[in-house]
Amino acid sequence: MIGDIQALGGTEGSRAWYERAQASLAGGISSSARLTSTGPHPYPLYMASGHGARIRDIDGNEYVDYLAAYGSAVLGHAPSVLTDALEPVLHGGTMFGTCNTAEVELAELITEMVPCADLVRFANSGSEAVQGAVRAARSHTGRTKILKFEGHYHGWTDVLAVSNRPGADEAGPYDRPHPVPHSPGIPAGVVDDVVVCPWNDPDALRTVLDAHRGELAAVICEPIVANNACTMPAPGFLEVLRQECTRRGIVLIFDEICTGFRTAPGGAQALFGVVPDLATYSKALGGGLPIAAFAGRRELMEPLATGHLKHGGTYNSSPLCATAGLATLRELNRPEVVEHIDTTGRQIMEAIQRAAHDRGVPCAVQGVGALFQVVFTPGGTPTTQYRDLLRADTARYAAFRHELLKQGVHTNAYGMACWFVSAAVTADDLATTCKAIERSFDALSAN
Repeated sequence: MIGDIQALGGTEGSRAWYERAQASLAGGISSSARLTSTGPHPYPLYMASGHGARIRDIDGNEYVDYLAAYGSAVLGHAPSVLTDALEPVLHGGTMFGTCNTAEVELAELITEMVPCADLVRFANSGSEAVQGAVRAARSHTGRTKILKFEGHYHGWTDVLAVSNRPGADEAGPYDRPHPVPHSPGIPAGVVDDVVVCPWNDPDALRTVLDAHRGELAAVICEPIVANNACTMPAPGFLEVLRQECTRRGIVLIFDEICTGFRTAPGGAQALFGVVPDLATYSKALGGGLPIAAFAGRRELMEPLATGHLKHGGTYNSSPLCATAGLATLRELNRPEVVEHIDTTGRQIMEAIQRAAHDRGVPCAVQGVGALFQVVFTPGGTPTTQYRDLLRADTARYAAFRHELLKQGVHTNAYGMACWFVSAAVTADDLATTCKAIERSFDALSAN
């Protein structure tokens, strides 16, 4: 039933449910990220079911899904390897607030897969994992300030919700960006503890580090900037980060919430061969269930074991979520699974590049097979840092996304985010996607 959503009867069911939701949910949604629209329609889609790489909305329209729960559904929707593992837990008890054996096995597997992981702690969301890693870094160094890169996203909580999406009028000088709170309600003291730096610029990095000598507990980054349209690290830049942090006694944190386990079994640090001191995980870790982790070198994590460094959470690594994580990572630890994700994604990237070129539509397709984005920049130049995205044609991206949706392909509504490819994408799904891409660029080139 994949096809033009207008021909299939439209999305009136989603419209009606959104109107109903606004009476009880703030804004009619449970996350600011869901404040999206269905093309020209001022309401989000409501999904009813999913299987493999396809999802179905409440009006019966079916889509090949490249939002994939923001990358969480890395094995696809309702994969048997996951549902079979979870069924006994559902019948035997999902939550006790005690230790369980699945969390031990999951932690053991993470330490085998992730280069930096001597010890692991679990949480429930990426934002929580980032908070844990930052606290560990501050405890270890005795310092408070954190350097982050402009445009990188590290969760919605106060600790690093700074300069995620600053406007051109508030961002400040290029080489020393102003720290800009992501939202009202973030205290000035929190913002003052965050130092902001442009991405992919070693000279600017060294200048900022010199200006804050002896003040920084950690430098944190998305190694592939999934929240900056999958802007890639420039060759050698991650190595510079590692060298400078080591030389200055600063903890290096990789935010692998998006890249973890899907770009390689060991994540981006394995893909690029640069090992941080701490790393954070969520999304693919649970295969669609809420679980997160921060992991790192023993000397940074050991204070958690003694109780000197505090970290808690009632729901941390419940039997249900730990079992989901274990089943998911066992699959992603098979080289052929990650290879399939990467190969499929690269075929889609190539299809977009070819369709754009053939129709004279300038755009950059950037990232890796597992996660990538299409950016309509002047001349189709790839982005290297956040401010490049301020010049992107967001209206053209919105039109492209809507055309894909009409053709039965579901992607992120936000042009600064990315496509996520799941292991469930079949040859038929891929063919459907490539055909939809061709038709969507036909529509773009006609306008």
